[in-house]
Amino acid sequence: MIVWSGHQFRTRAEELEALWARLPGDATEVLVVMEPTRNAWVPLAAWFRRRGATVVLVPAEQSADLRAYYAKHTKTDRLDAELLARLPLLHPDGLHPETTNGPGDPLKRAVKIRSGLVHRRTACMQRLDALLEILGPDWVAALGSDMTQTAFKFLAGWANPHQVKRLGRARLARWFQRQTRKAWGERRADAVVMAAEATLALWGPTGLDYEALAADIATEASLALELSRQIARLDERLFDLYCDADPDHILLSVPGVGKILAAQIRGRLGDPRRFTSLAAARSFSGLIPHQHSSGLTDATGGPTKHGDACLREALFLAADHARKTDPTLAARYQRLMCQTGRHHTSALCTIATVLCTRIVACLRNNTPYQLRDVDGSPITPAQGRAIVAERYQIPAEIRAARRTISNTRSRHRRRDERIEQGVAKRSTMTPVPPASLTPAASLDNH
Repeated sequence: MIVWSGHQFRTRAEELEALWARLPGDATEVLVVMEPTRNAWVPLAAWFRRRGATVVLVPAEQSADLRAYYAKHTKTDRLDAELLARLPLLHPDGLHPETTNGPGDPLKRAVKIRSGLVHRRTACMQRLDALLEILGPDWVAALGSDMTQTAFKFLAGWANPHQVKRLGRARLARWFQRQTRKAWGERRADAVVMAAEATLALWGPTGLDYEALAADIATEASLALELSRQIARLDERLFDLYCDADPDHILLSVPGVGKILAAQIRGRLGDPRRFTSLAAARSFSGLIPHQHSSGLTDATGGPTKHGDACLREALFLAADHARKTDPTLAARYQRLMCQTGRHHTSALCTIATVLCTRIVACLRNNTPYQLRDVDGSPITPAQGRAIVAERYQIPAEIRAARRTISNTRSRHRRRDERIEQGVAKRSTMTPVPPASLTPAASLDNH
């Protein structure tokens, strides 16, 4: 029964007090059901929790499905509020109390910012690579495809081949030595000067507007350099926040998980005890496959990707390193690649799901990760890497074969999806009947 509705308010203390005063006086428990719309729910949830209420967040997709059941073509704030109010009666199993501040948690917010900065820097590096291709193929080979900060600094100031020629090998070598503490020197300077000479020979002295292209390259390089500095500063703060969230450093005991990935997994996973089961934690990661079962059919697809994307990214990267140290993960990866014909990415998604389950179990039990051989005997990381290198390597021909099979399957899958979605097959009949069968031709014959 709806006691009252239509009360509008803003997230201000005085208006929330007026809303709280409208609650029945004999209410002993207050359950607040909200949709996590952007970050507006964070201060609102904190205020209600401080008043002793239980806050429940409902995914927007879940509430949208329920709203479509009531009114398929209508969406209003009044209808959304009524649906959220009825949700404890309609679907009580889907209510999970939210006890954290979500984006208000500094670790969760910082790892998301870092992930975004890394993606932006990667985009800058890709644009730099594309711009250097205009100058010629020797520039990427001379500076390295990994694009270090020294390469960014060089491109921010001297991307014009005429400037490189004026600098000369000796001055350029001394600059590289100062910037890299003598890791780069004369050999690198010779490669860069040769790349500049090759560009001038390819384009000619005036065949390209070198100054304009150098300005564009300098813009991208300066952005990438500043992003690298911001990421480095953020890394220091992330580890301090991670130590506060995981004082026993349980995540650092997981193979393939270092300081950055440990902070990212802990920040995006949140409190592992909030999950009702390990299956719920796997579902939250979005790594479990789609499943469609009906009658005698049972079909599975790719990952649902309905969970936290930042957590999924960290688990995927950790799984790629963990399979090289943990023999149990390496054995599963080898079986998926060699026996079931899975692609590397698909196999890693399975490994990441297993690793997520083990991480949550370790955090819930407050025990470090136990590295073991396939027979259950405990081993050290060095022994694990030796076992993996000896027993569980994937032959190069199998990797190449799986890559080809994956491309073939993807093409067939796209065709099958068109059929499943109801796209009509192309008719084999001619669009126009032959002239001998048309009414006009029949009349002429008679």
